[in-house]
Amino acid sequence: MKYSIILLSILLTGSLYAQTLEKDFPESFKVMITNTIKAPRENVLVVLSPDAIGEQTKKFNSKAFVVVSGGKEIPSQYNEHDQDNAGVVFVLDRLNASASSEVTVRFHPTATIPRSYTKKTQAELSHKVGGEWKNREYIGGNFKNVDFLQVPPEHKDHSWFIRYEGPGWESDKVGYRFYLDQRNATDVFGKTTPDMSLQLAGQDGFDSYHNMQPWGMDVMKVGKSLGVGSIGSVVNGAAIRVEKTDAVNCRITENGNVYSSILTNYMGWQIGDKKHDLHSRLSIHAGTRLTETILDVTNNPDNIATGIVKDNAAKLYTSKGDAKQWAYLATYGKQSLNSDDLGLAVLFKPSAVIEFTQDEFSNIVKLKPEQGKVIYYFLATWSGEPGGIKDEKQFLEYINKVAVELANPVKIEIMKK
Repeated sequence: MKYSIILLSILLTGSLYAQTLEKDFPESFKVMITNTIKAPRENVLVVLSPDAIGEQTKKFNSKAFVVVSGGKEIPSQYNEHDQDNAGVVFVLDRLNASASSEVTVRFHPTATIPRSYTKKTQAELSHKVGGEWKNREYIGGNFKNVDFLQVPPEHKDHSWFIRYEGPGWESDKVGYRFYLDQRNATDVFGKTTPDMSLQLAGQDGFDSYHNMQPWGMDVMKVGKSLGVGSIGSVVNGAAIRVEKTDAVNCRITENGNVYSSILTNYMGWQIGDKKHDLHSRLSIHAGTRLTETILDVTNNPDNIATGIVKDNAAKLYTSKGDAKQWAYLATYGKQSLNSDDLGLAVLFKPSAVIEFTQDEFSNIVKLKPEQGKVIYYFLATWSGEPGGIKDEKQFLEYINKVAVELANPVKIEIMKK
């Protein structure tokens, strides 16, 4: 009898909640998301573009909406500033093999109704204010978070101007940063907690994150390499990073609960005897280790290169991919700065591959821009991550699973009324 009362209470509570949602958000449309592979997926990113939404309803209001799955409201956001992934964004915890899931987007056509969710992604950029430049060092001042920075010409590596030396982005799994100076290389923050942690890095000493902190630490040494997924180009057999430019600016385009992104514009990137304008968008979503990299580059460079730092403690793996899975470059072993296991990978379309190669510092893949665009993903897995990947076998299974999922995106259909 007691359990029947509890069950009835739960049902009534759920019913009342559903009625409240329908009252607050009276308009709706349904979306069908279909898994196109015969294996389950976790943490599936779904983006409904403004154009796709507009085909079904002209009344949609980005200031008052919720996404409902399985009778429950799930975290969502609306991307206004990310041109590559604009619109309604949410993440499905799981899609079973070859299965479909129906979700409902409910909205109020005229109201403003903010929603609050646990933050599972973050992007930030923090630099000093209130001090002064002396040659190439910034003396004094305090760190302030900003959404945009035109990089000062005085700024170089170890200028003490930008907290942890560049912008950072993270999910509940892992964090990343890149050096917003002449190095322009990507580094990894291993996390011991799913909580957002970047706001703690570099606050109690400029480079204290090189040692273990309560939230984690910098787990990879970049040096003169491509780090993991850094942007470069191979010239005379060696990868050059985005080192010589006329001007650079950086913008936090989204800093949301389920999705965050950063746009960096490099004007006049010198590759050999030619200059190129390069626009780089890096993004991450809740529940994933993957960073999506979308590059737009002018003036037809011979190649865009990316890759992974060389480390004698790590094994190298490459796959040319095929129609069923993306190609990749990966390493795994005790290559972390904590002397434990770290897996690194870059994944890309097989059709974009010019060749796998290497130089003194990096394992490299050369990619061919298609109409000035290059898309690839990179990721890091650290054995210190709670519940994370603990050995080489798990890492390779994970990489191959990701490669298959990238080649076979989910099907998203907004249902007609």
